[in-house]
Amino acid sequence: MAGAALVCAALLAALGIWQVQRLQWKLDLIARVEARVNAEPVAAPGPSGWNAISPASHEYLRVRLHGRFLHDKEALVQAVTDLDGGYWVITPLVSDDGFTILVNRGFVTPQFRDPATRAEGAPEGEATVTGLLRMSEPGGGFLRHNDPQNDRWFSRDVAAIAAARGLQDTAPYFVDADATPNAGGWPRGGLTRITFSNSHLVYALTWFALMGMALAAAWYVLHEWRRRELKAPRPPDGGTQGDE
Repeated sequence: MAGAALVCAALLAALGIWQVQRLQWKLDLIARVEARVNAEPVAAPGPSGWNAISPASHEYLRVRLHGRFLHDKEALVQAVTDLDGGYWVITPLVSDDGFTILVNRGFVTPQFRDPATRAEGAPEGEATVTGLLRMSEPGGGFLRHNDPQNDRWFSRDVAAIAAARGLQDTAPYFVDADATPNAGGWPRGGLTRITFSNSHLVYALTWFALMGMALAAAWYVLHEWRRRELKAPRPPDGGTQGDE
């Protein structure tokens, strides 16, 4: 019994140490992202750098784009924000360098789903966008799959949207536009949520507390075993010698 408790304590200690390591990783991630979103914008990666793009190296990188929007090829992706339920307006932008980037221009409520209701916010000609580089969201949302044939989108799946809109040379990422106002007020950008759950310290303390309980149980078992050994009656020593 005591041996099992000690093995359990060792496993719990390993889990606690693992959570401490995860905590440090998460703190490093948060610091890295905060540095990126507050840095000066850089040029959006072009085709030569697409193979090197990864969440660890590029997610939430602040970038600046310059080019021309293809408003007739926008896609609406269902979204829930602090402004209520509605849609992200995903619009292709053909950059000055010739490649295409999907830009999440911001959020619209259902009454502005039709582009005609927000025509003022669809600039013609050259446009400059500053925002955060985001990784593609393939497949769909929770329990809901994207349906390109019926133009129903539940996630910002770059490859699928680009294919559905017949786009060429499209970057494997999209860009969340910042809060720079659009004419007419819609769509509304700057709603990117930059939050990370960080419960690793709580988990670590929980595992270490359970480890302490397992060690206490092992100590109790060993203590009781020793106490019973000391109180147990001794067998006779083999009899006594007779008188000489």
